[in-house]
Amino acid sequence: MAEILFWPALLFYGEAAVGYLGYLRRAGAADRAAIWGVRLGWLAQTALLIVQATRENGFPWGTWAGSLNLFVWLVVTVYLGVRKPYRLLGLAVMPLAAALLIVSRAGGGTGAGSRSHYSNVFLALHVGLVLAAFAGFTLAAAVSAFYLWQERRLKRREVTILRRRAPSLATLDRLASRTVLFSLPALTLGLAVGLVRLLVDHDRIDAVVVATLATWVVWSAYVVLRATRGWTGRRAAYVALIGFALVIVVRLAIPAAHFS
Repeated sequence: MAEILFWPALLFYGEAAVGYLGYLRRAGAADRAAIWGVRLGWLAQTALLIVQATRENGFPWGTWAGSLNLFVWLVVTVYLGVRKPYRLLGLAVMPLAAALLIVSRAGGGTGAGSRSHYSNVFLALHVGLVLAAFAGFTLAAAVSAFYLWQERRLKRREVTILRRRAPSLATLDRLASRTVLFSLPALTLGLAVGLVRLLVDHDRIDAVVVATLATWVVWSAYVVLRATRGWTGRRAAYVALIGFALVIVVRLAIPAAHFS
């Protein structure tokens, strides 16, 4: 059942990505088709996750592929929470969601979960908090990329800039900052839970943990530099993109044995 639900989720996410490309050329029907594609794809993936959760063969998102499936759902969930003026962010979010969902399925993330020596409670806390933070960082990076794109168009005085209603640069900058401020505590708690478990079990710190810590350092620097050095606008956007690059490295570099 879960494998069947994967296909409509991918189909609608793909349709949304194409719809947002069409929206750049002509608003109206393309915009409506895109947002409905996101909604229907999210419903299909939600049903997929529910089917996985009802199975009794372990925590279904404990492998790197399974957690990638959950990560995609969280990213789309966060995106659906944004207001209409920010929906053009789907141009960056939806192709990424569709691509990562394919990677997740290729790794077996849309099927049954595997047994882990970690408890389901620990996995739910650690994986859930870290992935929720990463989803927020992904949205912040999308907003930052949109900021840089919009700034470039303004400097070039492109005539097409008035054809699409978009938030101001200051509004985009504030949205990215607020998203990071909500996401960083979740990553901090998720890391703390994981590190405490490593100490209790006397496990070694692997490359994934190091990369996740590096991600935490970059996003913490984003917050600190804004507060103490006045790093806003373009400089903050570049830091956000660096942090997002680390998020992608962590998400795609997690070995299947990390939670086994």
